[in-house]
Amino acid sequence: MATSPTFTRARSQEAKQLRMNEILEAARTLGIEHGVGSVSLTDIANAAGMHKSALLRYFETREQIFLILTASAWREWADELVDRLERSAITTLPAIADTLAESLGRRPFFCDLVAHAALSLERHVSLEAIRIFKFTALDATHAVATALQNRAALTRQQAVDVITTAINMAGALQQTATPSSEILSRYRSEPALRHMTSDITPRLSSILEGLLTGFVGKGDSATGQPLT
Repeated sequence: MATSPTFTRARSQEAKQLRMNEILEAARTLGIEHGVGSVSLTDIANAAGMHKSALLRYFETREQIFLILTASAWREWADELVDRLERSAITTLPAIADTLAESLGRRPFFCDLVAHAALSLERHVSLEAIRIFKFTALDATHAVATALQNRAALTRQQAVDVITTAINMAGALQQTATPSSEILSRYRSEPALRHMTSDITPRLSSILEGLLTGFVGKGDSATGQPLT
């Protein structure tokens, strides 16, 4: 990752936005290739072709950069999932669980980001940066919750809880499935540990199906309706 010697500070608002997009794209590429936790501010600056001090004219910290990427990824995931749920005839709980799990399993970078969000990315940033992130995530979550309620007999809180569980578990499972190369080698050499690095989708689907079944069964029991 070589540093470009031709960096020029952006002057106009349009040029500044272009420069910010370049920095975000550099961070996205590095995060996908090396993992969010392994990427430093210097790495991002080098990839964007600027000195770290110049990068700090555009963003507060590396955490802010990745928090912005998390919000963007959250919105993209929600938009795609809502469209899929609205266009499909999915009604059974196993199918809903599979759809949720598969939508996250196909987005390992998003899973990596959300795993780091509360742990580190919400630190070392301004309250305004956190506020923007939280409201973006909240809006996206409620959009998915509405689509989910149209497919299953869930209360609003239950739908939100299913989504929150899906995202948090996907983040946690993704960290386990993508350890450092040294740990990965050890996992693969031990038969009892090989499952740790497998696709997270089936396990996540099983967890979500159990949660959905519990919520729907609880609702039917409370209203005296027969379980289906």
